[in-house]
Amino acid sequence: MASASSSSLNLENVPSVDLMTELLRRMKCSSKPDKRVILVGPPGSGKGTQSPIIKDEYCLCHLATGDMLRAAVAAKSPLGIKAKEAMDKGELVSDDLVVGIIDEALKKPSCEKGFILDGFPRTEVQAQKLDEMLEKRGVKVDKVLNFAIDDAILEERITGRWIHPSSGRTYHSKFAPPKVPGVDDVIPHYLYLLSYYANAKCLPPVVVMMSCVASLSAAAWV
Repeated sequence: MASASSSSLNLENVPSVDLMTELLRRMKCSSKPDKRVILVGPPGSGKGTQSPIIKDEYCLCHLATGDMLRAAVAAKSPLGIKAKEAMDKGELVSDDLVVGIIDEALKKPSCEKGFILDGFPRTEVQAQKLDEMLEKRGVKVDKVLNFAIDDAILEERITGRWIHPSSGRTYHSKFAPPKVPGVDDVIPHYLYLLSYYANAKCLPPVVVMMSCVASLSAAAWV
């Protein structure tokens, strides 16, 4: 009873424009086919650019595992607490925990029509665990999009990346520069060059991660 009252109160405080916008979105999405998509590719290949376009077109939720882990830790959820314990020890968050956080996220209404998974899986074991979790839900991956990119283009993209650490806002010296060089557009804080990519010798290897999703039985590479 208290839960229903709380939900009603929350809705009463939501602006009418927002309610109508969400209602119209859901009506539009009701006719869209369900889709579950995985994006694979190196940093700078365009996954972050294309994700919002695919998300809006097919009414999917965008699941970026790094963001989800940080959100779970901040929310102090049971899985988030376990993840923080591992992080505090300098350990990697286990595959089971990450899959559990993805499983929790899929319960949200925004994931009703499917999802875009970005940043996971990265290994064959992770792919198998993801496949097992989805099988329990009675669903499967529909598409795996491999973002192949020329090394020279990749180098140009990632060596010019700047970040505002506290917000996560990113910029690019050539493609999306800040209004004031070296300063965040929203808060007058200095930006940081992603030093890992600042030297071409430090570029991460461009690996086609075919093997890491090989066990996703229904996945179709396009």
